[in-house]
Amino acid sequence: MAPEAELITGCLLHDRTAQRNLYDRYKKAMYTLAYRITGDFDDANDVLQDAFLEVFRHLSQFRGDSTLGAWIKQIVIRKSMKKRRVMLWQNLDENVAEPINWGDDEINAAHLETAILSLPDGFRTIFVLAEIEGYTHREIAVMLNISEGTSKSQLFHAKRKLRSILS
Repeated sequence: MAPEAELITGCLLHDRTAQRNLYDRYKKAMYTLAYRITGDFDDANDVLQDAFLEVFRHLSQFRGDSTLGAWIKQIVIRKSMKKRRVMLWQNLDENVAEPINWGDDEINAAHLETAILSLPDGFRTIFVLAEIEGYTHREIAVMLNISEGTSKSQLFHAKRKLRSILS
């Protein structure tokens, strides 16, 4: 696999192979992140496409303050949040889905993923960013333009709701 600097240089020169390699390197992780935030396969695909278009359009602005993956992740999070806001606006009158009750079933990865996706949007976003992606509350606050206290509170309530769903 080509080093990150080579990929960036190739992409800036509009080398299709470099662009494909960059996309292939990050697509799975970025799709997973987009899906976990939006909760919808089609919306996650839209986010992924929009995010990589932005990546290739604005790659010259990448300053190298972080890894390329972290920079792309910020774009995916921003696009996912925007997509989620549009979905919320369109679905204001719809009922909130009820949590899934698995009773005594053993919890596996698929059940956990389903439970996470059943969390309300705000809880799910904070939970994914903090517990799955490993961001600090300060980083989440900056990304989402909220206070650290709001991030902490949302995570607390998300965990409580998740425990309730899984029990």
